[in-house]
Amino acid sequence: MPSTTQNAYLHTLLESARPFLRGELESIDRDLPSLVAVLRSVGAGECWHKHGSFLDHLIDIYKILKLWKAPNSVCLCGLFHSAYSNSYVNLAIFDPSTGRDTVRAHVGEAAERVIYLFCVVPRQPLIHDDLLFHYTDSQLIEHLKHSEVSLKNAKEKHLFNGDEPWRKKLQSILPADGITVKHIKTGEDVLVSRRLVAVFLLMTMADFSDQLFNFQDILFDNSNGRLEFSGNNSQITLWPGDGKPGLWMNSISRMGALYSLIVREEDMFIEQNGHVQGRDEEIELVIPPVFDNCTRVLDAELQKEARELYWEGVCEASKRGLDWAEERLLTSVEKNPFVGEPHVVLGQIYLSKAKFEEAEKEAEKGLRLILEWGSPWDKRMSWEGWVAWTRVLLMKAKEKSWPQHSWGILNLGLVTK
Repeated sequence: MPSTTQNAYLHTLLESARPFLRGELESIDRDLPSLVAVLRSVGAGECWHKHGSFLDHLIDIYKILKLWKAPNSVCLCGLFHSAYSNSYVNLAIFDPSTGRDTVRAHVGEAAERVIYLFCVVPRQPLIHDDLLFHYTDSQLIEHLKHSEVSLKNAKEKHLFNGDEPWRKKLQSILPADGITVKHIKTGEDVLVSRRLVAVFLLMTMADFSDQLFNFQDILFDNSNGRLEFSGNNSQITLWPGDGKPGLWMNSISRMGALYSLIVREEDMFIEQNGHVQGRDEEIELVIPPVFDNCTRVLDAELQKEARELYWEGVCEASKRGLDWAEERLLTSVEKNPFVGEPHVVLGQIYLSKAKFEEAEKEAEKGLRLILEWGSPWDKRMSWEGWVAWTRVLLMKAKEKSWPQHSWGILNLGLVTK
């Protein structure tokens, strides 16, 4: 993007994030403070969750989905997404046999229906076994390329070809009228529309990005970086571990690619057939900004190499020097250009070397990516903390100054108007 466009985009991202950064929940949604109070009153803040409390996680998922411009019912599902427990966690803060009316009264009928279905579908088998594991990375990349052409032909020329390999493959595993799964508690058949499957993919992307780090990698022996949850190191994995970034990005990028394919197929279905009742077409499917608007798949090995280079750079810079750390970080962002924290650390290195233009460039990249994600990749610090620190670096780069004394580093801060 031209620099003026980049600056405008970064400003828009920051304006969207500012109410969350300032805790101005009522400016996001006038009902949000009372909804958070309801969750707090039933003990969500007392429940353990992988990266903090359950209440923190629920608010974080709402924030991510809101920053991704998801519709209100989907954002509210994020806020209450495990309210009746689900296939991943046993955290039923509302009894599904008696509490649905209570939740419905707070969030409305449309959102409660999505919340309930999200809680009763076998999400792990649905997302992974029934969908993702039917594709290789190369297939997803190829189908993304062909689907872009197909959608353009459909919209501009009204040309449709149901025999295209990408469409036949998607329709074979996820038909236009939805997919039937088993209720996780009762075993009854549950029909989930194709659009709701897409919503659950989107929510799983947000869910995993908020909570996964190296603790889960060790727990499930995720050594190949493909997040298959196939290992078991439950007796030797101590929470929270070293806080190292997790190897979840290959899997999330695959979810984003599949999500894009579903969105394109849905657009083509409506273009060809018009609107059909019973398909949840009132739920808008928005494309998250991550992974270049869900058009890229990050190779699992590149993900691993980039993570190790980053970790070496940030943990050993004091021993090996800034030049050595800079080299590691530059190679890290080449291998994985989709996370912001390596850019941020590079920004600080360049400030220390008085390379202010380079520092500004890296800080801007890092801030943009961190704001787009709405969650930190390096979870040793909160998302709000990473945003604040990166804005300090950006401010100092523009001022062309950086402290030369330890007390100066401690004295850094940021006051905005």
